[in-house]
Amino acid sequence: MQAFLVKRFLSWAMARLRAGDLRPVTWLDAKDIVFTFPGETSWGGVFHGKAAHREWEERFVRCGLQIWPDEVAVSGPPWRTRLAVRGHDQLSSPEGELVYENRYVIWATLRWFRMVEIEVYEDTHKSAALDAWLAENEHRLAPATA
Repeated sequence: MQAFLVKRFLSWAMARLRAGDLRPVTWLDAKDIVFTFPGETSWGGVFHGKAAHREWEERFVRCGLQIWPDEVAVSGPPWRTRLAVRGHDQLSSPEGELVYENRYVIWATLRWFRMVEIEVYEDTHKSAALDAWLAENEHRLAPATA
């Protein structure tokens, strides 16, 4: 039941993110969140704190990336909940051409329903290819609106 409810919430929050509304996703962040996105791309790094994670998410929205959760697993008590999400994301050009798609796994730790640690795993070669495309096209992208 817990996994079902969390997946429903994440599906809704990611739908809001796809529409350009960061509030449901960033509401979950603890002040001291540590967000890790591995790889040697412009997306990669270890980001400390709610503001740093929000800045990363703002770029995600500004570029128009779209994200969906496909499977969710939840375990543990409220003071140390483990969350695993397997899903997919993609980006289309302003002309509608699919320029990026990837699968991801998010591994997160929550403390009292707040994200304290998030690690994202994707195919970093695809993230690097997205960087190359964005280097020439990011200025043409407009975020989705809420």
